[in-house]
Parts: sequence; C-alpha cells; structure tokens
Amino acid sequence: MKSEAGSGPFGGLSILEIADRIRKRKITALEVTEQALTAAHENGTKLNCFVTIDDEGALRAARLADRELDSGLDRGPLHGIPVGVKDVIATSGLATTMGSRHFANHVPMVDADVVISLRRSGAVILGKTQSHEFAYGPTGDRTATGPVRNPHDNSRMSGGSSAGSGAAVAAGIVPIALGTDTGGSVRIPAALCGAVGLRPTQGALSARGVFPLSPSMDTVGPMGGSVLDTAIAWWALSSRPGTNGVGGLEWNERFIPRPERAKNLRFARVTSDLLRRTASELINSAETVLEELSRSGAHVATLPVPEIDACWDPYVAIQSAEAFAIHSKRVDDSPELFDSEVLERLRIAAEVKGWTYVQALEKRRLLRVATLERTFSSDILVMPTVPIEAPAIGQRRLPPDSGWANPREALLSMTAPWSVLGFPAISIPVFSPCTDMPHSIQLVGKPGHETQLLDAAALLEVRLREKALTGA
Repeated sequence: MKSEAGSGPFGGLSILEIADRIRKRKITALEVTEQALTAAHENGTKLNCFVTIDDEGALRAARLADRELDSGLDRGPLHGIPVGVKDVIATSGLATTMGSRHFANHVPMVDADVVISLRRSGAVILGKTQSHEFAYGPTGDRTATGPVRNPHDNSRMSGGSSAGSGAAVAAGIVPIALGTDTGGSVRIPAALCGAVGLRPTQGALSARGVFPLSPSMDTVGPMGGSVLDTAIAWWALSSRPGTNGVGGLEWNERFIPRPERAKNLRFARVTSDLLRRTASELINSAETVLEELSRSGAHVATLPVPEIDACWDPYVAIQSAEAFAIHSKRVDDSPELFDSEVLERLRIAAEVKGWTYVQALEKRRLLRVATLERTFSSDILVMPTVPIEAPAIGQRRLPPDSGWANPREALLSMTAPWSVLGFPAISIPVFSPCTDMPHSIQLVGKPGHETQLLDAAALLEVRLREKALTGA
C-alpha cells in the first residue's frame, strides 16, 4: 500500500524556504495555496484529514497576501503560507463542527483568538481539519464523517484528537496546522503520524473561541513538519490579539530555535512504572535519542519521576467531570446525535462525584508541586510520547502481553501526566530502519520555557538527521 507521508507539496520543505521563494517572486502565495488546495482535495481525501476545505476563502486570502507583499507589507514568514485549523477552533464564516452531528451546520461569527493571531501573521486558512468527536478521544477514528487515516499506512489510526492536523502535516498537505491538547491530543497524532507537536504551558495561549473539553487542561498547540516550522507557528500564536502593530510580535531571527544553546541544558532520562510497559522497539528508539544527545556533548542523567504514575486517576476524574458538565444537556436531549463510543464515555463520566472531582484537583496541585521539586536540577525530561505503534483503525483491544487494556489507555498514558501537571511538552518523530511506522520521543520542559524546549528539540532533530544521513 502506497504511503501518503510527505507526498504533498510541503513534504520536506520548510516554511522559511517557501517564504524565501515567495519574496523572491519565484512563486506567488496564490500559487502556493493552489498547490495546497489540490493536495487537500486529492491526498487529503484519501486520508479524510479535512472536514471542510475553504477553496474560495483560501484563494481570496492568498491574493490579499500577494497584494500586501507587493505594497511592502510583510507580516513575517507565515505571510501567504497555507495552514490547517482543527475543527473545534472557531473560524468566522467557515463551518466549525466539532467532529459531531450536533454542530453539523454551525458557522461561527467570530474567529478564535488563535485564528486571529494566525491571520494577523499572514497565514492562509486552507480549511478545517478533522477532530475526534468533541476532541474526546485519542484514536482519531470517531468523527461524524469517518476515521482519519495514518499517512504511513492508511489502515492504521492517525491518533487523536487532533487527527486531521497530524495527518495533513505528515502528508505534506500543509506545513503547519493547529490542534488542541487536553490529554495528549497534539502529541499523540504527531507521534503516530510522524510530525512535530507542541503542547504549550497550560494557560500560555488564549482559549477564547475554542470549544472546550476539559477547560482546566485544554490548550491549543501547533503541529509542524519540523521543529523550525512548529517554532514559527508558536511565534505566531504567542502574538495575542490586542497587542500593538500589524503582526503583534514582529518576526526576527531570535525566534528560530538554536541547537547550540541546548548543549548546555541538563537532560534527564525519565524512569517510572509507565516506562516498563513500553514496547521494546520504542524503548530502543528512546535510547538512540539519548545516545545522540550524549554524543552532542549534552549532559544526560537518569531521573525517577514516580509522580507521573499517580496522574492517571486525577486526569480521568477531572476530564470526565468537566466534559460531562459541558455535554450534559446534549446527552439528555439528543443522545442519538453522538458517536456511540463518545456517548458511552460521557455516560460513564456522569458518574464522577463532586467530591471525587474536588479531591482530584487537590491531588493535581500536590503532584505539580512535587514534580517541580523533583525536576529542579533538570531542564529537559526525555521519554517516549506513546508506548505503542499506531493501532489499526477501529481496534479497541491490545494483546494481553502488551501491558495495556486498550489503545486509548496506552496512547494517553505518557502524555496525560504532563497535561495534568501543566508542563510544556513536544513530540519529535524518530524514524527507525526496522519499521515503516514512525516512532517518537517526548521532551518535557519547565512551565513557561517553550523557547528552551524548542532549542532542545532542534538539537535532537539535527542529531537524528545527521545519524540518518551517515547511517551511524
């Protein structure tokens, strides 16, 4: 079966390369957008990664981008670059369905703040990428319009809930896309599809205009084909609406991740009970990453972090209680409009008692304090993003010897703790000659230190690229 990974016009092509071609008039923003639209209709249809493609709006925005550049207005590297936006993030005049029949005809009047930031940076909104219904699932195969398929093997899951964004970026249809991450919904599809996915520090970005799942853990996060592209998206998103100037934070080279700055960081190999249930081939990939960091001259230690083993129960209690509070009326009034699996999860969520939720909030606070103290002497924590390769679409059981009851539990196991704790984390693809499917590594930084985290990710990306080229 033919792989769709990197088959689109932006496969292996960085945003800065495209931006340079546009400014040198080797290509126009309109032509770039036309290429992306063609790929979205062709490659994207095979993967089911878009729920809505906005041909008219994208072409109109691209023409405006060209006119602005001709007049001397340059909004930065995203000026004229097509992007995807997850279908739980409001886009003015463009359908936003939450992956659900409940909102099949919903067209917002106002952009979400993060979309305003994207537009102000000159980005062209190509369309809305598929979301697991209401972002309530890590598999990406439960949307109102069918499962999203993995670009490396379309019989496998893309991961979720930002399923379409992960698949579209990994397929090279768009260089970046927005997702949301509550328990791992940016990092999981990035890991399974072979993209880069950043979950920022909790509260770092505005959530206005983003349909909530669990408000105390929800955040928007960018996904890109490389660390650099993801960093450019992070720059754009960090420029919040209401700041002065056409582009908010004016672009300059200081926003480019610098691998050399990361060599002085203190890296730590995370150990915990979770790691004992990780597939051996993914552990091997993680060890490869740690070896490359050591060879680069970085300091790498080993650090037990038992707190992450204690995060699952508060995660489930908090997410369940908050999700059911949002959907209780829909569950009562129109249960038939839900996907059956999502409805079942919501009915189970309804059983969480108020005192259980309050206790979970307090436990989260204590775990965060303990984790900050334990990791005080480390800058970047290193561990796998997920403990298994991408399961088959529709698969709901795992082999008894896998250590996991089902794909949902496995896929969330290593990302959810950092959502509970509010730490920033980034998933980086690791390609192995032993498999056609991508593996991944998760780097976790200190709250508020996204720049440091991106520098570390850039160092790792460079080392892995060099290793792949030399075959060492």
